[in-house]
Amino acid sequence: MKISTKGEYGIRAMLELTARYGQGYVQSTEIAEARNIPANYLYQLLITLRKAGVIRSRRGPQGGHMLARPPVDISLSEVVIALEGPLAPTGCVQPDVVDDCPFGERCAVRHVWQRVTDATRRILDETSFADLAAEEVHLAQSQRARTS
Repeated sequence: MKISTKGEYGIRAMLELTARYGQGYVQSTEIAEARNIPANYLYQLLITLRKAGVIRSRRGPQGGHMLARPPVDISLSEVVIALEGPLAPTGCVQPDVVDDCPFGERCAVRHVWQRVTDATRRILDETSFADLAAEEVHLAQSQRARTS
């Protein structure tokens, strides 16, 4: 699995919304500026995240975007899958893909890819945006302490 710019920017946007959780709707221009995301690109990512049910959006002068659920209830896997698609590195281990490999179940490598997929999913499922936000705060504090 490789995270593209789409995934990276989407995760950054989610981190900004997590940092502002409970403060109401956040304008996309504020998210773009705070996380160094091109505004036009961000707009499309926010649509994808809204369709995936991880954020809510509202139009108008008091509108913007916010998390649809508490950060502890939104996993990194949910966002990565919404933005990047399946976690599996090959089609043969994706449950919704017809396995047209001539080796099928007797392929030794297929079982390795399945283990990679399972491990990746487990790690991303266990990582919430609350966890990521706490780590971000910790890293910022550590950096400030080093430069003081």
